[in-house]
Amino acid sequence: MTENDKVEKGFFLPLMEEFYTIQGEGYHSGRAAYFIRIGGCDVGCHWCDVKESWNPKLHPPTDIQQIAEHAAEYSKTIVITGGEPLMWNMEPITTLLKDKGLDVHIETSGAYTVSGNWDWFCLSPKKTKPPVKEAYEYAHELKVIIYNKHDFKWAEEHAARVGAHCKLFLQPEWSRREVMMDDIANYVMQNPKWQISLQTHKYIGIP
Repeated sequence: MTENDKVEKGFFLPLMEEFYTIQGEGYHSGRAAYFIRIGGCDVGCHWCDVKESWNPKLHPPTDIQQIAEHAAEYSKTIVITGGEPLMWNMEPITTLLKDKGLDVHIETSGAYTVSGNWDWFCLSPKKTKPPVKEAYEYAHELKVIIYNKHDFKWAEEHAARVGAHCKLFLQPEWSRREVMMDDIANYVMQNPKWQISLQTHKYIGIP
């Protein structure tokens, strides 16, 4: 089997970086977690803060056995993010991580067919490439990035598509946080099904 075949089947993944840190966003904010950032994304958000993840060719195909072994050394909670991790087959790596007794989370735009076995599925839809239908069914958490006032209406459109159990979060886009924070706070007070998510890792200066 060639290296390309191994990538195609999910046995190798274009690994951008891996690190142990504190989850900064959403429902699990404040918890220690090991992050696995997979390269490759064509969703194209203009405000993306990891644009270097977009081109998978810049990140070496890495054996998932090695990735899983590293992760297990650090934390029980593993977060797979990107890029857009669902561009790749997530079944093999999540199987390895689950076999090690780990809780496996994903952060995804939901723009691709869902693969993998997830303990926590954070759906963060993007206007440039909306989620596939099944992504809403998997979502434990809906995290909508708020850039301007129109995004509140857009957030409600997605909230109407997730299950009743799904936790709902509004998060200011980092460069617009001072402009939009009052509006977000007022919106959440008027619509308390929503909660505010902040990128706390940026405030405290960690990855």
